[in-house]
Amino acid sequence: MSYPYQITSEEGYHAAWKKSIEDPEGFWGEIAEHFEWKRKWDKVLDWNFREPSVKWFDGAQLNITENCIDRHLKTKAHEPAIIWEPNDPNDHHRMFTYQQLHFKVCQFANVLKNNGVQKGDRVCIYMGMIPELAIAVLACARVGAIHSVIFGGFSAQSIADRLKDAQAEFIITCDGAFRGAKDIPLKNVIDDALISCEFVKRVIVYTHTRTAVSMIKGRDVWWEDEIRKVETAGNPDFPAEVMNAEDPLFILYTSGSTGKPKGVVHTCGGYMVYTNYTFVNVFQSQPEDIHFCTADIGWITGHSYIVYGPLSAGTTSLMFEGIPTFPDAGRFWDIIDKYKVNILYTAPTAIRSLMAFGLGPVHGKDLSSLRVLGTVGEPINEEAWHWYDEHIGKKKCPIVDTWWQTETGGILISNMAGITPSKPSYATLPMPGVEPLLVDDKGVEIKENNVTGNLCIRSPWPATIRTTYGDHERCRTNYFATYDNLYFTGDGAYRDENGYYRITGRVDDVLNVSGHRIGTAEVENAINMHAGVVESAVVGFPHDVKGQGIYAYVIYSGSHGDEEMTRRDITATVSRIIGPIAKPDKIQLVTGLPKTRSGKIMRRILRKIAEGEVENLGDTSTLLDPSVVDQIKNSRL
Repeated sequence: MSYPYQITSEEGYHAAWKKSIEDPEGFWGEIAEHFEWKRKWDKVLDWNFREPSVKWFDGAQLNITENCIDRHLKTKAHEPAIIWEPNDPNDHHRMFTYQQLHFKVCQFANVLKNNGVQKGDRVCIYMGMIPELAIAVLACARVGAIHSVIFGGFSAQSIADRLKDAQAEFIITCDGAFRGAKDIPLKNVIDDALISCEFVKRVIVYTHTRTAVSMIKGRDVWWEDEIRKVETAGNPDFPAEVMNAEDPLFILYTSGSTGKPKGVVHTCGGYMVYTNYTFVNVFQSQPEDIHFCTADIGWITGHSYIVYGPLSAGTTSLMFEGIPTFPDAGRFWDIIDKYKVNILYTAPTAIRSLMAFGLGPVHGKDLSSLRVLGTVGEPINEEAWHWYDEHIGKKKCPIVDTWWQTETGGILISNMAGITPSKPSYATLPMPGVEPLLVDDKGVEIKENNVTGNLCIRSPWPATIRTTYGDHERCRTNYFATYDNLYFTGDGAYRDENGYYRITGRVDDVLNVSGHRIGTAEVENAINMHAGVVESAVVGFPHDVKGQGIYAYVIYSGSHGDEEMTRRDITATVSRIIGPIAKPDKIQLVTGLPKTRSGKIMRRILRKIAEGEVENLGDTSTLLDPSVVDQIKNSRL
């Protein structure tokens, strides 16, 4: 067997879960023995959820890159660590063995050091999905800098907000990125962001699209020039910085129910152990596997299951620059055929969009190498599950339906491929170390089955969020203050007669659009910045492809001469302030919003109207002006 801690039977799962709950220190202490530490821990776990304070492997020292790269050099030096498939299928793919990846990471770690980056510094990374993004992430971890990757679709304003919050003085970017038929001018967006971020000392720019960019003397340097300096110095090696297990590894910003993004902090030791453990067990991965996670490294899925999980397990991680429908809707299947992919991990949104193209793009593609299919980002609907199972897995590949969050670092609830049962649209059972429970709105635990409630976790797992950067109180109030001494996920869930969990969606004001969380307040703030907008309210509604779409109700004071143009202007404003990912799918111009006498917007009513449930709106007698509801119903899009 490849990994001594890989669960190989359903009985083994139940035994591991039981031990992990009864003796978490003994359980995780044993798992952690399979990694390389520069110093062992003084204590496996110390925690309380009230402050909150969570410490795993406290006193231990390590560097995560030695566990992701260096330790494989003895046995896998010449085996592929990363395969990169470009946006354009006619361009050359690239492959990096573990030895080559080690060389590149050490080389770029020297570049970071030469440019003044030190342990504890925050480095913002804003790049397309190219191998240099993974190299930059790992080089930051090697020098002990805290990386903060920002998805390449965010706007200059969103980047500036994140730079200011993290006080990131260093940026790594590209001239541009390719995404389907689009060229995205990344460096230009960074330049716009830096107008209000004069504290940034250095911008390192990788040449990818050969787009013309401005380079400011004293601030901007080319990646390639800096590499040449390291080569001239003749010492490409870079001894990994010694990190404490509880030192921050990265900050990743996620939308909240208030307008300001939260900087979720994950630390070195526990995150490493947990992402590896979940990768090895959920996907039942083998060292020789080719693992294709279609996410972007700008999201947590890419951090955990493109970079740190697969590489720490010594497998091959496949990175893809493009999108599933370019140059046609057969692109994923071409990639699987070309590289003989064993594990495919993608989003229900992608599956639903590919279903719409029919089976033509799948025909003639050899998918026989596939052994495991996975989904992430949102619950997968039954129709998409069966299509995925039948036409992609040929009914021979277990589907793992994984539920987790940016804040959890790794998968919390999922079946294990071929080991524990699956059930369409259910995440099913918790990982070892994870004890979920359902509570009612008062925080009282609901113990029976066949029930719905608010999903909480009773105790910490190794990749638990440690804090929100620079604002620990926000971490406490967001995740640990709603219910006493519990981690509140913000999700509702149903637990069936077998104890399997199905996630029913957010219970707070956060939308899940194409598997990405977007705060309603964030979108409303952006809409309200448009010159003619008086006020807005944003809710989610069912969307055939995205899962949830964004429905905006907008009070507009300008001329309604051309409503379509007004909608386009508002959409452009949101794109400019947050990014295209947050564009509303529907904008309904209204004369008023349903408010209580205290001025609170009744989103429950707006949500039902957006969903088409106009006959069953519940009690509207508490509204300041109930007639507003009829006006909104009658002009519904």
